[in-house]
Amino acid sequence: MSLEETVEYILHHYRWIFVCFFLLPCSFLYDIYIILRNWICFWFKNASIEHNYKVHHVQKQVKEWIKSGQKMPMCTARPGWKSTTLQDPQYKDKFYNIEVEMSDIIMINEKKKTIAVEPSVNIGQISAHLIPVGWTLPIIPELESLTVGGLVNGQGVESSSHKYGLFQHICISFEIVVADGSVLKCSKEENTDLFFAIPWSYGTLGFLTAVELQIIPCKRFVELTYQPVYSLGEAVDLFEKEIKRKTGNEFVEGIMFSKETGVIMTGHLVDSPKKTTNAIGRWYKQWFYKHVESFFETGKSIEYIPLRDYYHRHTRSLFWTIEEIIPFGNHWIFRWIFGWMTPPKISFLKLTQTGIIKKLYLKTQVFDDTLVPLSTTKDMISFYDEAYNVYPLWLCPFKLTNEPGFVHSHSNEDEYFVDIGIYGRINSKSFNGIKTHIEHFQVLKKSKSYEMLYAGTFATREEFREMFDHTLYDRMRKKFNCEMAFPEIYDKVNKDARN
Repeated sequence: MSLEETVEYILHHYRWIFVCFFLLPCSFLYDIYIILRNWICFWFKNASIEHNYKVHHVQKQVKEWIKSGQKMPMCTARPGWKSTTLQDPQYKDKFYNIEVEMSDIIMINEKKKTIAVEPSVNIGQISAHLIPVGWTLPIIPELESLTVGGLVNGQGVESSSHKYGLFQHICISFEIVVADGSVLKCSKEENTDLFFAIPWSYGTLGFLTAVELQIIPCKRFVELTYQPVYSLGEAVDLFEKEIKRKTGNEFVEGIMFSKETGVIMTGHLVDSPKKTTNAIGRWYKQWFYKHVESFFETGKSIEYIPLRDYYHRHTRSLFWTIEEIIPFGNHWIFRWIFGWMTPPKISFLKLTQTGIIKKLYLKTQVFDDTLVPLSTTKDMISFYDEAYNVYPLWLCPFKLTNEPGFVHSHSNEDEYFVDIGIYGRINSKSFNGIKTHIEHFQVLKKSKSYEMLYAGTFATREEFREMFDHTLYDRMRKKFNCEMAFPEIYDKVNKDARN
């Protein structure tokens, strides 16, 4: 065994020591600091006034960039290791960095049924503030650490998306600082084209400084039904049936534990449970996906889960990726001793990654979400089984509208798509590194699918433009003089820009 192979073996099998005894305590202490900071800012500061100061600071920096001669494009100064994705953006060192430190809830307007937030506000903050007072977002992505700015400039989906669409579809308005330093507000009624161009734009049209989101009344619990399936055909048929059910499901989600076995989950909001609740968010509880797997033995079952616990059901185990770092993390002894500190922050994991770990991930693991038409779900799962053989697979349906923008339906009507989440160690003998990833992109393009861009893309610039509609985006780039001010999306998401 070579030295590099020895180091890889040690990092793969024993990284848990560093994670358990250093990163978990650091993550816990950091979370406590953030919770206290956000609580103080929300209750003891005038968020609207503070927000205006922050916006002026962004404007001032942009005007300084203009005076400097505009020699390089701008981007946010947020360090790459702070982003939620495991990939580390490398482009920031080549660009002019602008500080956009904005992480406060500005206002909750129950009369208008909206909440205004700054871009670094995370989903955990929002659910913690809204649910106790009887409100929620129509779409609450599972991981608490996901930020509103990332969900707008990137993308977001959740098990209620078959009703409400992607995260961008619950956005009422955006506030943005553009290339000349001015502040624009855009919505479906004001600066309409810019409003539709911002989602998926990865900060290449301006600096997002505020987002107004729709809120809806909520109930306290989710009645969740687990339905095991024992063939791929049965899984896809049941999945489609539950998505299109006329009586309507509030939530629909699937987890495939192999090509032929999985569990389809459907949920309804209720005010009071008919039996004992299962608070799955407690630190000592079994990881959610392991809990779901147990229904192969019990068969179809119904249980009642507190709403916030349901929303963030995948947070503690980061879906199932923590098992790769802490193989015994779901053991009851570990959960009782260390569970209250989990999960380790993804940003801390990235910050402590060595070059060898990054190289190891590239060779042996895949972290990706692909957005495929519902009709192609069975074929895509079969392709992933052959190409990657990574399980579990996450299935999350969503409605894609025909509104203009970077991503939209392929007809004049809304279409159902499925987000297939592929996270974990590659076990396929046919996997052939970058060649397989390139083949994957070609399969997606042929089936008129989209790939999420947080993990980077192996597509060429021309192929990237074939998959994503740049028509409106290019027009907005030209209208707001973005060519010199900001890089194109591709320059921020191709694999050379992220590793």
